[in-house]
Amino acid sequence: MRRADRLFQIVQLIRGRRLSTAQFLAERLEVSERTVYRDVADLMAQGVPIEGEAGVGYRMRPGFDLPPLMFTHEEAQALVASVRIAQPRLDAALSAQADAALSKILAVLPAPARAAAESLAVYAPPINFDTKTRARLEALRLATDARRFVSIHYIDLKDQPSERTLRPLGCFYWGAVWTLAAWCETRNAFRNFRIDRIQQLDVQDRTFRDEPGKTMADLFRAVETEMAERDCSTDA
Repeated sequence: MRRADRLFQIVQLIRGRRLSTAQFLAERLEVSERTVYRDVADLMAQGVPIEGEAGVGYRMRPGFDLPPLMFTHEEAQALVASVRIAQPRLDAALSAQADAALSKILAVLPAPARAAAESLAVYAPPINFDTKTRARLEALRLATDARRFVSIHYIDLKDQPSERTLRPLGCFYWGAVWTLAAWCETRNAFRNFRIDRIQQLDVQDRTFRDEPGKTMADLFRAVETEMAERDCSTDA
């Protein structure tokens, strides 16, 4: 990769994340961390508003923009494939936004790249999600973004009903169903719920703040620990 291209990629990667470490940038660009430090220092010296320092991470100050991007044929096809696969699996509002975003990108592409993208022979069949499930997926996505508590009436796989108050953390798609990962105030622990088995959903007005031990990062760490312990017991 030419250095000019690498500098451009560094700007793009930092713009797309809240905080980018030198290790992350080095792995993505397949260069050494020392090269990243030097490149970022050069960008900062040229007036690119990057904040941060070595050993901590970098972020872009708000308001910085670049000229419109030109995608390669393969990159344009990847965007089309991603939207086609995602749309049938998203809630109606997010699906529409994905289509609108793709239309804007295709509109500014050179004719050959646009033709290559639109003629891509990769498709995704419709998914049989009922209207209520899609509506609840959207409500949970918005509640997660707004950090709002939710109350649910739920029936588990053994047909046992329960009522829960949750801190919604994220929605996960597993190829056939969507699940909600949440901190359950009722059980005082992380829990997962199939969205299609939620019988009633109420988004509360009150909000929550991230607390140690109750965040998505904590959930990921707990899962990683559980998997590591399982691997150790299997090896033994």
